[in-house]
Amino acid sequence: MMEGLKILLIEDEDVLALLVKESLETRGFEVSVASNGVDGWARYNLLKPDVCIVDIMMPRKDGYALVADIRLVDDLTPIIFLTAKTRVEDVLKGLDIGADDYIKKPFSMEELIMRIKVLVRRSSINSNSIVPPYHNKKLGKLTFDPFALKVYIGDNTIDLSKREAELLDLLIEHKNRLTERRIALIKLWGNDDIFSARSMDVYITRLRKFLRNDPALDIVNVRGQGYMLTERQS
Repeated sequence: MMEGLKILLIEDEDVLALLVKESLETRGFEVSVASNGVDGWARYNLLKPDVCIVDIMMPRKDGYALVADIRLVDDLTPIIFLTAKTRVEDVLKGLDIGADDYIKKPFSMEELIMRIKVLVRRSSINSNSIVPPYHNKKLGKLTFDPFALKVYIGDNTIDLSKREAELLDLLIEHKNRLTERRIALIKLWGNDDIFSARSMDVYITRLRKFLRNDPALDIVNVRGQGYMLTERQS
């Protein structure tokens, strides 16, 4: 059930914050609003919300710093960034810090609610699932731990977000075979709309950066179809 979910909205534009709050409340959500990152951190610790919606550009403490603080103590609560930024680098930074998704201003309430529902549904499934037997996955020179959300390269360790780990796990499952774009979107995002597709492209870009540590590995874009994780034999 989505009704009664506690939403923490951290947004310094008063009019936008009020519109989002009222729209969410008419759909049964409980919404608390903070106008800057410092107050947002205080409200997060007080409320322990089910979902955080965080603007990136805010006074006193920006969204990047706030989400970094939250992720130090909480790996599970879904976080959605609100952003007016359009550069891939800015979106990558937000996902790297620990956001689960992002939505660009201006946005429709229907899109925001859809994203909340997808994240909450997936978070609920993950938290109630039986953990499968522990095992790492070898990929060239890399070792991937899907449950600890880590990639090991020699003595170095790379921390992954939940979404990055899910996508990498799916690509490994279909290694040297096509991972169809639509199937991946529906399985991981819950739909195959243009916003989810753009989000997946950002994660693919980030995973490619990790895989550069092994020249035998690559993620190939199969135009109009999907992606293929390839491993060349030495």
